[in-house]
Amino acid sequence: MKKWKKVIGVLVLMFMMALVAACGGNPSGQGQKEGQKDGGQAQQSQKVRIAMVVASTVDDMAWSQSMYEGLKAVQKKMGEDKVEIAVSERLGDAVNAGAAIRQYASQGYDIVIAHGAQYQSVLREIAADFPKTTFAYGTGFQTAPNIFAYDPQAQEGAYLLGMLAGYMTKTGIIGVVGPVEAGDAIKYNYGFEQGVKAVNPKAQVRIAYTGSFGDIVGAGELAKVHMDAGADILTGSSQQSVGAIKAVAERGKYWLSTDMDQSSLAPDTVLAAQAYNWEKVVTKMIELRKQGVLGGEHLTLSFSDGTLELKFNSKLADKIPQEAKNAVEKVKQQIASGELKIELPKEQGQKQQQK
Repeated sequence: MKKWKKVIGVLVLMFMMALVAACGGNPSGQGQKEGQKDGGQAQQSQKVRIAMVVASTVDDMAWSQSMYEGLKAVQKKMGEDKVEIAVSERLGDAVNAGAAIRQYASQGYDIVIAHGAQYQSVLREIAADFPKTTFAYGTGFQTAPNIFAYDPQAQEGAYLLGMLAGYMTKTGIIGVVGPVEAGDAIKYNYGFEQGVKAVNPKAQVRIAYTGSFGDIVGAGELAKVHMDAGADILTGSSQQSVGAIKAVAERGKYWLSTDMDQSSLAPDTVLAAQAYNWEKVVTKMIELRKQGVLGGEHLTLSFSDGTLELKFNSKLADKIPQEAKNAVEKVKQQIASGELKIELPKEQGQKQQQK
């Protein structure tokens, strides 16, 4: 009998040891929180799977392409064995976008980026069903425990581009080809107009909207209307801007870009650009996730942390007066240091405070 008790005791001990090993050395059987630093090298060695949903395409030379290039930069830096990327394009419809977002989450992607403010509502619905998945969208400010909202301070670079336009216009008329009068477009246009007025109070800034983010033909026609009315320098945002740039190039006028450097589209037309550095933003999301932070933060892009950049077209650098370059650089430093804050419309400013 004593022999059997001894055998049973050994078997019980072996079972307990196996149970502890199966639980990763944690006798309580409770797994560590996802991304905790104690997760050690095992967590860091895993491949980060990132999916992105966009309303246009990854070669739109604007909003979508800028983020895609940021993702590819992260993958190149970390290695393809560490970062996997998947993209779904042309999903402007919320229902179809929602289906793609849910599918990526179901397939175990770590981070799902819905690259557009229009995805905010559908993302909040889906995120609740996948608490271990990190979701992100922008331009936005509303977050959730597993949702990051990213928010380019478009008014900062817009102000500097407005200064350039104010210095360089000969007719005193500057045209803005806007997409939809909301979100990032309002911030950009508001900052741009302030920059123009700061150096050229008499200049007229004429803003008009196509009512769409992707109306390339409409943007081109609107640019022509501006030029027919005397505008010699134009700007605008969203993927539709490629149509406006084409029209401006045909007339021999100048364009100022945002989202990304668009000078390759028209080397003799695009003077300068405000570019978003998405590589830094995505890298921050990855790092926060490793620390167990799956969302809940409002991530801004600004000159202060290098996530906003001002790029001049080297081919047209000699067309910009040195006085303008010096003034823009001085103000850029003031914005980066916090000495100068570019104002937003009242409604937008209130949203900025809700983080």
